[in-house]
Amino acid sequence: MTSNFALRTMILACTSVAAFSFAQVNISGKVLYKNKPVKDVNVSLKDSYDGATTDSEGNYKFQTDEKGAKILVFTHPKYENSEQSINVESNDITINTNLKESLSEIDAVVITAGSIEASDKKRATALLTPLDIYTTAGADGQVTAALGYLPGVQKVGESEGLFVRGGTSGETKIFIDGTLVNNYFSQSTPGLSGRDRFNTSLFKGNIFSSGGYSAQYGQALSSVLLLESVDLPSTTSYDFSLSPLFAGANYQKLNEAKTASWGVSANYSNLALINGVFNTNTDFSKSPNGFGSDANFRIKTKKGGFIKYYGNFQTGSMGVNNLSLEPNIDKSEVDLKSNYTFQTLSYKEKFGKYKLNLSASYSFNQNNLDFTNVENGIASDPFAIYTKGNYVNAKAVVERKISKISVLRTGIEFNNSIEDSQFGSYKKHITDLISSGFAETNLAFNRNFSLSLGARAEHSSYLDRWNLAPRVSMAYKISDTWVSSLAYGIYYQNPESKFINSNARLGFQKADHYIFQLQHNTDGRSLRLEAFYKDYSYLIKTAGSTNFQTAIDNSGNGFAKGMEIFWRDRKSIKGIDYWLTYSYLDTERNFMNFPTSLTPTFAAKHTLSAVAKKFVLNWKTGFNLSYTYASGRPYYDLTQDFNSSIRHQGYLKDYNALNFSVNYVPSIGRTDNKANTVIVLGVNNILGTKNVFGYNYSQDGMRRSPVLPAYDTFVFIGAFISFGVDKTNDAINNNL
Repeated sequence: MTSNFALRTMILACTSVAAFSFAQVNISGKVLYKNKPVKDVNVSLKDSYDGATTDSEGNYKFQTDEKGAKILVFTHPKYENSEQSINVESNDITINTNLKESLSEIDAVVITAGSIEASDKKRATALLTPLDIYTTAGADGQVTAALGYLPGVQKVGESEGLFVRGGTSGETKIFIDGTLVNNYFSQSTPGLSGRDRFNTSLFKGNIFSSGGYSAQYGQALSSVLLLESVDLPSTTSYDFSLSPLFAGANYQKLNEAKTASWGVSANYSNLALINGVFNTNTDFSKSPNGFGSDANFRIKTKKGGFIKYYGNFQTGSMGVNNLSLEPNIDKSEVDLKSNYTFQTLSYKEKFGKYKLNLSASYSFNQNNLDFTNVENGIASDPFAIYTKGNYVNAKAVVERKISKISVLRTGIEFNNSIEDSQFGSYKKHITDLISSGFAETNLAFNRNFSLSLGARAEHSSYLDRWNLAPRVSMAYKISDTWVSSLAYGIYYQNPESKFINSNARLGFQKADHYIFQLQHNTDGRSLRLEAFYKDYSYLIKTAGSTNFQTAIDNSGNGFAKGMEIFWRDRKSIKGIDYWLTYSYLDTERNFMNFPTSLTPTFAAKHTLSAVAKKFVLNWKTGFNLSYTYASGRPYYDLTQDFNSSIRHQGYLKDYNALNFSVNYVPSIGRTDNKANTVIVLGVNNILGTKNVFGYNYSQDGMRRSPVLPAYDTFVFIGAFISFGVDKTNDAINNNL
């Protein structure tokens, strides 16, 4: 009886299993993209656990006991999700499908010809973040000084500014939150370079474009530097900084809802102490000194947009004694006084598919230079050079997405300048309104190809002329790690106002940019190879003395061509971040008072830089090195007549500088709420190399003196104390 029951039970179970197996249906097929199989595609029935993954041939197969109308779902990170309706009954089902590529800002290829970006984490090459700048030996915490260790930037020490790919410093323009910054650098006396006026910690990122840049930006023949200010601070904090050179304080207040903040800061600098301790190449009758303050507020809107205000106020002075090269004069005393302010307000907001960016700025710059000659101990009456400028910039940009990655962007911009100056008894007043309109579109056809088309039109009220500048760039992903980029564009710029000293009929200066780039990115490593050609036309020609050049026409021309290599590696040597750059530049110009086509005095044929950083966590200390080599630049002694000629010429000796800095962070690893401190020691040109930046000549050309840096070796030491937020942890997170 028992055995019969067991037998019937087994038969019933086998019958049930057979019935269950018979009820299952096989679903199979092949997944393709452009007629090529796609592996690792997840295929499943919606709202069930049944599914499979495609093999290397794009095939999939699974079984299901679901019945009725169902949806078959195909998913893969690189492709758009695909769904197909099926009816599951008793027969096996075969479903083949073709996927469409999914485009996103993260995956799509990015056009990088001519530019290096350090603000967007989606980019593979994140360079020169604020932490990079602070920990680059020799940069002294300045954005523009740190850029000197990137390819394309010339090493020029006798004048402030960025000299990029054969262009003058006036050919590079700097923008903060989209608005043009006039007089970004502090004023200095002839032969000495000014510093950045703005604190690096103000910015969360930057884009440095050495050519081929967007139609959003104009009035720059060579390059643009785009600085983006920080949003809200992470918490309320106050900071102090102290060194033999300066003292400063900063306070930032964040509201409880973390939707708004405001802040103020003040600082005072004076180089008197260091000038008394170290030997200088410059005889300072009055050490450089200055006072500055700034204020800001930031408001996050309900839609996630931002309203930002920033205001900067500065005043400074210095005095220099220069030995005279003229036989009847002992020395020339130069006294400088300057005042500066910059105010900017910006608004950024999204409205559905549209994004609106509004920005406006006002800046004021005033400089008084007094030159006094001393003969036999008797001072002559001062010869004054006085400049005053008021500048207003306003910009509106509307952006609309036309796909997940492609955008259309259009906008208008106005730059109004009012400048008054006096050179001895000569006075001038110049007013110019530059009105601009631009439009461009960034199109991503697939994850391997992107195209940008744009154009910019400008009108100058002073020149009474229009220009139209088309621009195009593209990128193609050769493989998962190699990307190629091309860029072409036309760029216009007004003659600098300091050369407009007559009624000569002038027009826009022009440059055509051609750029080709190859970029290779792997985890922790980046290689960039770039070749460029610039064709200059309508450059101004000038006449007059060395200190008072007057533009006479736009008959100048020139070219600049070269190649650049950038390599950054954070992986090969454990705990060390380093980068290497090499730039080759071949350039000539017939502009200004050049009698013929010559290589400009600011252009070195070969430039090599190396930067290395190591953070030793056990010592709570970061060690930073940088080195720059530049082949000797040319120099000329030109006669000061209408048709100038060359009296003397040659090449300077090669430039060399090894810089070293140490950052000690005693607060790392501490868990209390006491002050976070960073102590910094930096030595520029630690080997004391005697670098020469050029020569000054007497009026008859019989005598000369070298143009030297203010200090052969410069030492900086300072302490930075922060209450409220520990900024030093960035050093660990970035593995420096």
